[in-house]
Amino acid sequence: MYLRRRLPLSSVSASAKTHIPAPAAPVQASDALPLPIRYTNLLFTALFAASLVFLMRRWREELRLSSPLHGVGLAEIVAIVGLVASLIYLFSFFGIAFVQSIVSSNDEEDDFLLSNSAEAPSSPVPVPCTLLCSASSLEEMPDPNPDDEELISSVITGKTPSYVLETKLGDCRRAAGIRREALRRTTGKDLEGLPLDGFDYGSIFGQCCELPVGYVQLPVGIAGPLVLDGTRYYVPMATTEGCLVASTNRGCKAIAESGGATGIVLRDGMTRAPIVRLPSASRAAELKAFLEAPNNFETISLVFNKSSRFAKLQDIKCALAGRNLYMRFSCSTGDAMGMNMVSKGMQNVLDYLLGDFPGMEVIAISGNYCSDKKPAAVNWIEGRGKSVVCEAIIKEEVVKKVLKTNVPALVELNMIKNLAGSAVAGALGGFNAHASNIVSAVFIATGQDPAQNIESSHCITMMEAVNDGKDLHVSVTMPSIEVGTVGGGTQLASQAACLDLLCVKGASLETPGANARLLATIVAGAVLAGELSLLSALAAGQLVRSHMKYNRSSKELMKVAL
Repeated sequence: MYLRRRLPLSSVSASAKTHIPAPAAPVQASDALPLPIRYTNLLFTALFAASLVFLMRRWREELRLSSPLHGVGLAEIVAIVGLVASLIYLFSFFGIAFVQSIVSSNDEEDDFLLSNSAEAPSSPVPVPCTLLCSASSLEEMPDPNPDDEELISSVITGKTPSYVLETKLGDCRRAAGIRREALRRTTGKDLEGLPLDGFDYGSIFGQCCELPVGYVQLPVGIAGPLVLDGTRYYVPMATTEGCLVASTNRGCKAIAESGGATGIVLRDGMTRAPIVRLPSASRAAELKAFLEAPNNFETISLVFNKSSRFAKLQDIKCALAGRNLYMRFSCSTGDAMGMNMVSKGMQNVLDYLLGDFPGMEVIAISGNYCSDKKPAAVNWIEGRGKSVVCEAIIKEEVVKKVLKTNVPALVELNMIKNLAGSAVAGALGGFNAHASNIVSAVFIATGQDPAQNIESSHCITMMEAVNDGKDLHVSVTMPSIEVGTVGGGTQLASQAACLDLLCVKGASLETPGANARLLATIVAGAVLAGELSLLSALAAGQLVRSHMKYNRSSKELMKVAL
């Protein structure tokens, strides 16, 4: 039970501020009580016990004397009233708390559905902070107000931890400004090129970034239209690499002029693999057999699926190393990327297993058999997230006119470079030209986790001549694209706008998971376009020339010349 205090009116500015998006506090049964809750509970508990003991003793005495029980005096009436009143209070108090605990335990994905049916209230316009407003030099910077100056000094000396500023002030923008000024004074660096204003810091509080001092500006280019499964998509790409968007755009043009591409989602399941240790290897083998037995899957699924109405356990694969057991759970996660969802379901299963395997010790919730944000053969073979294949047939005239090369040259280059060259290098999932370039750019633009580019870029590019050697069949197979359209960075304004451009913003109300699967297919389609264009540039000998033209800063070249 916690106490809530109303902020004084003087602390609320007449101008709108960016406040911490605190969730509405649930109404508690104790809000209207004149006494502290612990005293009220003790009072009614004592009243209940005293009334019950008194009535039991009086009725026992009447039974011993054979007196009628329906005859009650004033003392019995007072005791009955006290008993009923205390029962009503105790049932109401603990009953409401129990109901509130159920209502407040809704999964985070339920909020995603609500966000699609009702537009979130617009964030108030932040008041410009007196700290580091768009001053072009240190001399032009306005002096902090006395309150901020005191806080800055407190942060510098360590008296006030920097991470509590948002909670202490209730103003995320002001907290970022104070933290930034403290950093400037500590390091002597004014961070002139790192902007502070123009960003909603309340939108990242508690979910996207801690200890913010500004934000990085990143350009977003558009490649397209990418014609995929008969629909035209304009793909947003956030990147600082010259030629990347232009090259992908050329690949999109070649695909569109050849009739478009086709994408297929082969598998959809996020994984998490805890590691447990048992007393002996034989006991670990028993647990492995128990988890992988088909007869036990339904029971384990029921336990796992309690964590969310979107989580559906698909399979469990186990690996044993001595007496350590690695259990790889895979489940569907709707439109969320799903790491948190599968972790919650897996925790339910671990708690359940402790009943039958009391000697089991949970070492870590992740044992790297998942495998997350690391190149791993298990993801390349089994898949993780969305497994997608995308293909297109590029007409001979398009290869010559748009891509400036020919079909035999592309087929030979792909075999020697992407297949044989990657094998010589000992590549793991890297049988492609530059899939990670496109994946990273689309991930950043749409609010995905950029670190998951590692396994999401696993790709094998295939090219072969078809239709009597005239046309080119090209495909990319990507077994572990990890994307979501709800949660994380997808709710930020810029990233949400990019998702909306692709018509995959938020959760799909008709078919849960459809938006995330479509986004994965678009990523694979963009990779297909990027692969096609880069390999064509290599085959035609245009790569160096194009990069010298589009990937070199004219300012930097002038500096070198001078």
